Amino acid sequence: MKLGRVKIECSQSESELFCTNANMSFIVPQYRINKRTKSLCSDSLCRSCCISLIIMASGGARGPVPGATHLATKVELTVSCENLMDMDIFSKSDPLCALYINTSGSHWYEFGRTEMILNCLNPKFAKKFVIDYYFEMVQRLKFCVYDIDNNTYDLSDDDFLGELECTLGQIVSNRQMTRPLMLTNKRPAGHGTITVCAEEITDTRAANLEVSARNLDKKYFWWSDPFLEFYKQTEAGWQLAHRTEVVKNNLNPIWRPFRISLRALCGGDVDTVIKVDCYDHHVNGSHALIGSFKASLAEMQMGTHMSPAEFECINPKKVKKKNYKNSGVICIKQCQIVKEFTFLDYIMGGCQINFTIAIDFTGSNGDPSSPQSLHYINPEGYNEYLTAIWAVGNVIQDYDSNKMFPVFGFGAQIPPSWQVSHEFPINFNPANPFCAGIEGVVQAYQRCLPQLKLWGPTNFAPIINHVACFARQALQQRVASQYFVLLIITDGVITDMDRTRTAIVEASRLPMSIIIVGVGGADFSAMEFLDSDDKLLCSPRGDVALRDIVQFVPFRDFQGNSVALAQSVLAELPDQVASFFNSYKLRPPNAPSVSALS
Repeated sequence: MKLGRVKIECSQSESELFCTNANMSFIVPQYRINKRTKSLCSDSLCRSCCISLIIMASGGARGPVPGATHLATKVELTVSCENLMDMDIFSKSDPLCALYINTSGSHWYEFGRTEMILNCLNPKFAKKFVIDYYFEMVQRLKFCVYDIDNNTYDLSDDDFLGELECTLGQIVSNRQMTRPLMLTNKRPAGHGTITVCAEEITDTRAANLEVSARNLDKKYFWWSDPFLEFYKQTEAGWQLAHRTEVVKNNLNPIWRPFRISLRALCGGDVDTVIKVDCYDHHVNGSHALIGSFKASLAEMQMGTHMSPAEFECINPKKVKKKNYKNSGVICIKQCQIVKEFTFLDYIMGGCQINFTIAIDFTGSNGDPSSPQSLHYINPEGYNEYLTAIWAVGNVIQDYDSNKMFPVFGFGAQIPPSWQVSHEFPINFNPANPFCAGIEGVVQAYQRCLPQLKLWGPTNFAPIINHVACFARQALQQRVASQYFVLLIITDGVITDMDRTRTAIVEASRLPMSIIIVGVGGADFSAMEFLDSDDKLLCSPRGDVALRDIVQFVPFRDFQGNSVALAQSVLAELPDQVASFFNSYKLRPPNAPSVSALS
């Protein structure tokens, strides 16, 4: 069976088919192959996106199924803006760009966000959007730019700087598209413009870089706060590919190792020249250029820890000064090119997604027998907790071979001792806390609810540490065989915030992601703090998370649209899985077969 660029051997009459949609991969179960014609029987549609699919069974290619569609091409979008409105009185706007995708009618769901850039009216965002492109579909996108004024995740309380609504086809056909930003009343947002560049993803190689510098110029009395920007050469000029962190008060900085795709850095050609700028960071956004250099990736590859590749950092304003030599030296201690496995490489290579559910049974949910309670099961058999479980679980379960899910509750008094527990199996069987499929989860939830006394407080750390224990054991196998996803459904404010922060920072170094769905109308600002999209989470001791592993969404934002809810909370998961295992240089269990089929 052949599926776009992904090949799968299939000799059985019944199997499973992957379907890609909105940067997420779904499985279409229970399709049938006609043994005589080797074609699909009846109309086989992906239950997640309702797109007909092409099947070519092993034993020879056949004609496409009527009404079938081609599969997606992955496209990377780079965003920049110019002349944004200045909404701050004593400084400049702090812009961030959010990308929304239209699912149906007037409903949009948030696909992702760039980083926020301080005090800048002409931002070049380093974070890219990777999205699936279907030639035959109209894919409506909306880029919304905001001036971030607070630490909340909700953008409705931030100043709106304008938006661009367009189709992905328009961006792809132009390759680079610049348009004016518009306000919600369709009037121009000042003189602000937005530029979106599109590039097809075909090269999965990446470069691991370790960079330092020595003897940088002092830009402010006796120190500098240096950071680097790497630029790719394009037909339209230099395009920002990567920005390092700022190293405070240091003329001999060592930046954290980082990984960047060859596609983003040099278009896949190691002999193409790259530009590197070194800046002294200023809080007001007027960063001062220390110097820059140009070199190819091939030249950077010459460096080692014992003998780094060194490049003089030249400031063009100082070149003509007498006795000027340079403004410092940039040292490339490692530049290693590696193959970067994709999410599908890992899944098809044998990696299992282990799904754990944690349910909030604290007293703030209300008496389950009352219709006002969040745990009240309505006559149709649903509440917000069950809707979230169905929405997320129905997608995740297809990536777990045995479909047995451990489900825990927290914050309730449980029989027979009636002690408060922050980590109890909802089937009351500590030796076997597993439920058979999502249906089994729902049944166990319905059975346990009358047996509990909802209490408190709301502690997350115990269940996070519980799942982290298994993730830690899996990491010791030194192969990408298991990844763990914890879904926490809660109604309120975290009581053990410091311990939760510590647990998340430690879990960020493990094959694990955390999805938090907030139900009800509570203040979820604490949850938004944990979803550290702008900067990595810190523990109370100052330890910094290795990566962002928390995705939080308030259930109320989706107005009962379970498909949009699942897409929103799971949009980041494929990248989290692939980026974690790639960063640890862990291959899929069946890597040889994956490589042969790529």
